[in-house]
Amino acid sequence: MNTHLGLLGRKVGMTQLFDDEGDVLAVTVVETGENVVVQVKTTDGPDGYSAVQLGIEEQKSARLTKPERGHFAKAGVEPQRFLQEIRVEAGDLAKYPMGGVVTAGDLFAVGDHVDITGTSKGRGFSGVMRRHHFKGFERSHGTHEFFRHGGSIGTRLTPGHVIKGKRMSGHMGAARTTVQNLQIVRIDAEKGLVYVAGGIPGARGGLVVVRKSTRG
Repeated sequence: MNTHLGLLGRKVGMTQLFDDEGDVLAVTVVETGENVVVQVKTTDGPDGYSAVQLGIEEQKSARLTKPERGHFAKAGVEPQRFLQEIRVEAGDLAKYPMGGVVTAGDLFAVGDHVDITGTSKGRGFSGVMRRHHFKGFERSHGTHEFFRHGGSIGTRLTPGHVIKGKRMSGHMGAARTTVQNLQIVRIDAEKGLVYVAGGIPGARGGLVVVRKSTRG
């Protein structure tokens, strides 16, 4: 389990940067801004595990329920639009007091490798060739209206039904996805921007979680 604290942010989009050797790098810009510590959970508390709940983007109090307003009032922070709980080591909880602020400069440095989790773009209902990269059938004279089908999906006698998990057509995308081991190439602390080499899940404006890589 990844027990490094991460940051909530929004995917701004992709652009290009030049490295020291003049080579072009395709990077994704993530706006993390200031993450507010809304709640701290400890192993000896009622939850029985150590975690930090972060929030971003202030929200109007009128849009919250009474219990939600009490939750933010207990932390002494303004209501936040998005919340995310992240597990951390018990010994690291003292670094993140309730009501405090965490930024990209506090957790990351240029050259660090991170894992980024987000919701992939929804592609709607897709066939097996697009969804699972099936080869399809030969486009010969003998093939009739069967070019992009998936073929046989089971047997008639044993087990006599379609096995659970069989790769078939269906809804594609709009799933929680993690891309691992991406390198941070630039941090703009003043604007709260993190530049990561490569692509990350989701559309522009999508909510993501950035954490130190478990593989780096």
